[in-house]
Amino acid sequence: MDATTILTIALIGVGVVVAAGVVAVAWRRGPSASPIVGEFDRAAAKRDVSAQAAIETQDEATVVAEHVEDEPIIIADNRKVVSPEELGVTRRMFLNRSAFGLFVGGFFATLGISILDFMWPKLKGGFGTKVNLGLLDDLRTQVLPGDGTIHPLFVPEAQTWLVPMDAKDIPGSSFEGLPVVVGTDGGNTGLMSLWQKCVHLGCRVPDCSSSQGFECPCHGSKYNYHGEYEAGPAPRNLDRFTVSVDDAGNMIADTGAVIKTPRAKHKTIAYPQGPSCL
Repeated sequence: MDATTILTIALIGVGVVVAAGVVAVAWRRGPSASPIVGEFDRAAAKRDVSAQAAIETQDEATVVAEHVEDEPIIIADNRKVVSPEELGVTRRMFLNRSAFGLFVGGFFATLGISILDFMWPKLKGGFGTKVNLGLLDDLRTQVLPGDGTIHPLFVPEAQTWLVPMDAKDIPGSSFEGLPVVVGTDGGNTGLMSLWQKCVHLGCRVPDCSSSQGFECPCHGSKYNYHGEYEAGPAPRNLDRFTVSVDDAGNMIADTGAVIKTPRAKHKTIAYPQGPSCL
């Protein structure tokens, strides 16, 4: 059935109920009942209401008097002063103590977890530990394809850019005497592991193949392909990790040992070598 049909049936039902009520009232009055005629007297109605109220008040007074005569009211003071220990914890005290306990407990729990995370040794590998970057010779081939350009290799597990570094460029540079270059034995070009994080505010710094450098998109800090500061608000060179080579010839970056170096007075590589990416 649609809405119109349902509404029609409902109206018919209401009409039937009203008609049945009228018939019932007429039947109870009977055939001999005369019609009600005359006008409504408001003054008489008010007098009837006042008289009824006076009767009810008099009846209540009579009941109270009889109760007083029959059963005298005895006022007994059975109150007892209780101590706070006997009274127990009120609702307000419970809520206040609960809120305080949650705040203090949460604070110390967070502090304890942070301390444990800082002090607990990371035994399962990953960033913050020594990361195997792969065979040194394979990495060198990827970084130096042989066309005279540099293609920095990004290793996500170590959050690092791998870049080349010649042994002849190390003396007198910001990296002299630091364990940040491996693979220079036999006149080979070595590799460095640069942390991807900008030393200004920590943004991830992408490489720019056209300018042959790293350029931060957040605030415009620029570095050459050796991670040396070139421009922008960065206070120093890109940070780098301590690196080594294991017995199998794999390059290992210790991402828990960060090396910080100041802005280089003598640059070890030219920048820019083309248009900037910013």
